[in-house]
Amino acid sequence: MKKILFTLLAVALTLPALAQRPLHGTRVETIRHNNHQNATYYGLRLGLGLAAVHSDDTQLDGGSMQAGLNIGVAAGFQLVPTSPVYIEAGLDFVEKGGKGTHDHKKFTYDLNYIELPIVIKYIYDIDGDFSVQPFLGGYLACGVGGKVKDYGERASFSSFDDEYFGRFDGGLRFGCGGQYDVLYAEIAYDLGLTNISNDTFDSAHNGCLYINVGVNF
Repeated sequence: MKKILFTLLAVALTLPALAQRPLHGTRVETIRHNNHQNATYYGLRLGLGLAAVHSDDTQLDGGSMQAGLNIGVAAGFQLVPTSPVYIEAGLDFVEKGGKGTHDHKKFTYDLNYIELPIVIKYIYDIDGDFSVQPFLGGYLACGVGGKVKDYGERASFSSFDDEYFGRFDGGLRFGCGGQYDVLYAEIAYDLGLTNISNDTFDSAHNGCLYINVGVNF
């Protein structure tokens, strides 16, 4: 996990330098000529995720939310020079999972992913310094670690063992951000559409609410 975090931080440190290179050698402004909205931007993100696992199998259903960390980088590119519509892609490390009870015994699931979100974002300028940025898109994710903890049996197992969860996940992402100068904040939700259960008959899906802060260059 440390290697993953160090890799993301290394990528993040290169973004300010990349941000100094305008797209195609020009500084393209939006239709309202807001100098804070360029044809390309790069961002850093850090925040809290409130996640849950929803399953038909009571042994896999962690319906209560569990808090986790998310950290990542993002890049946005204007789709049309005369319209403030952007495509934004990111690379995140996210901690998902859930917690619940089975036979009156507590259990928790930690599901850690490297996630690739891609969204379409509309950047609506308010006064030149502040903008509102609703977005909609999807995400793909690969599990890189995590533990299932059974407090009744006082035992723990890898979350991605064959009898628990598959490593790959995907679904919808939607939310809204706000930016003041270079400061950025957003609320987003991942709605998992992929069945992450390895059981033949039952299904399980991720859900996660994000509250992120960061900067855009």
